[in-house]
Amino acid sequence: MTALYDYPKSTLLKRVVPKTRIYDRVQAATALKDKFVAQVDQITWRAKLAPETINLPATKSVPEIQVFRVTLKADAAQDDVLKAIDRAIPFPILFELEQDGQIQIAAAHKRPSEADAAKWVLSDYLRSDWLPIDTPRSPLPVALNLGVLYEQILTALMPIVPQTAESLSARMDRTHALKTKEREISQLKSKLKRETQFNIKMTLHGQLREAQADFEHLKKPEKAEGRE
Repeated sequence: MTALYDYPKSTLLKRVVPKTRIYDRVQAATALKDKFVAQVDQITWRAKLAPETINLPATKSVPEIQVFRVTLKADAAQDDVLKAIDRAIPFPILFELEQDGQIQIAAAHKRPSEADAAKWVLSDYLRSDWLPIDTPRSPLPVALNLGVLYEQILTALMPIVPQTAESLSARMDRTHALKTKEREISQLKSKLKRETQFNIKMTLHGQLREAQADFEHLKKPEKAEGRE
């Protein structure tokens, strides 16, 4: 799955969103504005997935899903740029990042705050690989409501094998743990390259094997007993 979807015509908007509107909504500091100028060429509100456009009922946490196309300049969009757009728009957003004839899909798990329903909580961003812009698009997943559709869209971006009856929050936690373990593996490999003492290298090799085993387990937990 790539999370690169062919949105129904009834959902398409293709409206340009001025960057100044984002600045005003989030009261952006100069440093953030500079990042937008350096990284973002244009923001387009590409599609709106809502009960009236896609004939799926809303849920309390997912009343609508917005799709934003962000055309980039030389630099890839950093998370704080995407976060500013997310903070400005009070609905879950799926980003299509376009640069040099390629496209990447990005999204954070965005949910209403339990402490303040008027505020939204964002997870770390999930990102697909960069794909050619003409990559064939898939139909949207079949879902009973917008909440289930949103969960399937996010799951398609996760570098893990989803498990039966595993909640979205649990999948997000496992994805975060996987990325943390990936950084640990990278650091251990770097230490191994620099280390010259044999006994320390042996210890690092053991730590690396253990970290790699943990990584594989997080990515694809062992199947439940009795299943093929």
